[in-house]
Amino acid sequence: MKNLKNRVNLIGNLGTDPEIKTLDGGQKLAKIAIATNESYKNNKGEKVTETQWHNLIAWGKTAEYFEKYAKTGSKAVIEGKLVNRNYTDKNGIKRYITEVVVDEVMLFASGVRNEVD
Repeated sequence: MKNLKNRVNLIGNLGTDPEIKTLDGGQKLAKIAIATNESYKNNKGEKVTETQWHNLIAWGKTAEYFEKYAKTGSKAVIEGKLVNRNYTDKNGIKRYITEVVVDEVMLFASGVRNEVD
């Protein structure tokens, strides 16, 4: 059960091309958003689809993989962990953000499957 702690699995579509930063020392950081959809029928029997957006962060080889293969709209399977952080914006207001730090990713684009772990 130890591997079940703080694990997130998402299947959805990438909402943007990745934002790639190269940090001092050469390590890469990728920021990207993924949309997941959930459908259900409301009390009138109508199909309703709700979309949730999730912020993703990837480091190192995973970031390089996103940089090389990820495109807006690509279907993605993501595994990672939830992290929370905060910062103070330029107006002095404390902001909170929840992100998924990606450990493993599989992208599906044009019928081609690519993996990194």
